[in-house]
Amino acid sequence: MDDAAALNLGLLLLRGIVGVVMLAHGYNHVFNGGKIPGTARWFESLGMKPGILHAWTASLTELGAGTLLVLGLLTPLAAAGVVGTMLVAFITNHRKNGFFIFRPGEGYEYVLTLTVVALAVAMLGAGEWSLDHALELDLAGERGVAIGLLGIGVGIATLVTFWRPDKPAPASAESLGGESVTPKAS
Repeated sequence: MDDAAALNLGLLLLRGIVGVVMLAHGYNHVFNGGKIPGTARWFESLGMKPGILHAWTASLTELGAGTLLVLGLLTPLAAAGVVGTMLVAFITNHRKNGFFIFRPGEGYEYVLTLTVVALAVAMLGAGEWSLDHALELDLAGERGVAIGLLGIGVGIATLVTFWRPDKPAPASAESLGGESVTPKAS
């Protein structure tokens, strides 16, 4: 295998696996488990309000970005969809649970890996074995970096606009190790 074929195979594998993972994730949100209503309730519990909007937005982004990555079409834009979605997942759910995915609540190693691979694919482009190449869409390099980073901007804008996590309940004296004080009747 020559260097060009190895590079194209590597890019196909990277964008293909991220695309399939995103397709499966989006499909699961829409058609399995609690479907969109269950996903909406979960998003609400994470502070993404209204949950129904974010359930549909995340699910359709995952399905669309996954499809585009598998096809190698508008690859940096698809990668930006992955980056934005994974950034929101990282902030709202995974970062507080530590690095490892097997920790309670699921750590962030999975979403971090998908994010970095998607950014790399945005920068490198889809390769010659893609619809981008067949349609002569030159989106790699600086354009790919800019489009891939757009995902970070959209993720941050989504969080600033819609993330409203519940405030933690104030700590009671008992939970702080002190004694509960009950006022005496006079």
